[in-house]
Amino acid sequence: MRIDFSPLYRNTVGFDRLFSLIDQVSNGETAQPTYPPYNIERTSENDYRITLAVAGFGEGDLTLESKENTLTIKGERKDVEEGREVLYRGIAARAFERRFQLADFVVVKGATLANGLLHVDLVREIPEAKKPRQIPIANGGAKQIEAAAA
Repeated sequence: MRIDFSPLYRNTVGFDRLFSLIDQVSNGETAQPTYPPYNIERTSENDYRITLAVAGFGEGDLTLESKENTLTIKGERKDVEEGREVLYRGIAARAFERRFQLADFVVVKGATLANGLLHVDLVREIPEAKKPRQIPIANGGAKQIEAAAA
């Protein structure tokens, strides 16, 4: 199913990235593999956490990169098990790459690895210039009404 967003472009400014993301998802262009499994949580109003199950990976095997509005998490085992004969391998440790699209002003706060789970903490930091503010209204050139501090 293809959705035509062109009528929305006439009435909106700056939402072209959002429409492109929706278009990609509807076309299946961003279909991601299911490995490794992950959760996305909202821990407070402006805080989020992504948790990936990365059993078998150490800190040196994982790479996190935040570029523009994309968080990329890569995992690749560097240690080679020489001299060991594995009769059955049920613990997946294959290389992976996961990409997460971040909203504007969402930044990575930190990452921790514990008990086979990689926790990536994110926070939405809205700059003061982007926060709502009250605009004083001038009364016919007489004197300005002072904006109440919110």
